Amino acid sequence: MKRNLFLISNSTNAGEEYLGWIKNDIVDYCRQYGVKEALFIPYAGVNVGQTFEGKTIKDSYDLYFDRVTSVLEQDGLRLRSIHKCDDPAVKHIENAECIIVGGGNTFHLVYALHKLNLMSSIRERVLGGCPYIGWSAGANIACPTMRTTNDMPVIEPKSLDTLGLVPFQINPHYLDANPAGHGGETREDRIKEFLVVNPSVTVVGLREATALVVKNDDIKLTGSRPMRVFRYGTDPQELSAKDDLRIIL
Repeated sequence: MKRNLFLISNSTNAGEEYLGWIKNDIVDYCRQYGVKEALFIPYAGVNVGQTFEGKTIKDSYDLYFDRVTSVLEQDGLRLRSIHKCDDPAVKHIENAECIIVGGGNTFHLVYALHKLNLMSSIRERVLGGCPYIGWSAGANIACPTMRTTNDMPVIEPKSLDTLGLVPFQINPHYLDANPAGHGGETREDRIKEFLVVNPSVTVVGLREATALVVKNDDIKLTGSRPMRVFRYGTDPQELSAKDDLRIIL
C-alpha cells in the first residue's frame, strides 16, 4: 500500500512552546518529500484562543491557522488553510503537496470532513502518495474509525468512520496513570471496553512525545517512550522504537 504518514500523539509537551518538541521533525519530514507548501485542516480547533461571545468558529480556525503558521513558516514551510480556500474544497485536496490535520476535538473534525465530503478525497490523495501529517485528532482519524478518541461528543458526525489509512486504532495522549482520587475507569479500562465490542481490532496507546512514521508497508516509532499495544484476550504489550512494528500492519 502506498502511503507516507506521520502520526503524532500530541502537539505540545508540558512546559514547552507550541509544537516545540516536534516542529523540526515536521519540517524535516516535509523536506524529505520536497514539500514547499502544505494544506492545513483546522476543523478540530473549535475553541482555539478561547473564542467567547461575539466570536465564531471561523475565528477559531483563523487563530489556529495563525498559530501553526507562526511555528512552521519560521523554517520556510508555507501553509494554506482549507477553510480559507475557494470552493470546491475537494479541488485543494486533490492538488495538495502535503496534508496537515491539527488536533482538537475529533468529533467536530470528523463532522466537518463528512459534511464537506472530504473524507474520501483525503484518503484517495494520501493513498496516491501525498504525505499526511496529523497530531492528536489528526492522528486518530488516520485509523478506520474515530472510536478510540478521548474527546467529548460536542457534535454528531454523519459517521464515525474515518480515513482508514492504517488498519489499527490509535488512542492519542495515552496515559498509564490513574489520577489520585479518581474512581472512574482508567484509559486502559476504556480501551479494553472497546476491544470487547471490537475483538478483531488492534489499538495502539500512543504516549505523548511519540509518533508513528508509516512508509508504504513499513512503520517506525519515534520519540522518547514506548507505545502500548492492546489486543482482545491478551495482556497489553510494550513496543519500543527497536522493535519490529510491522506486526500491527
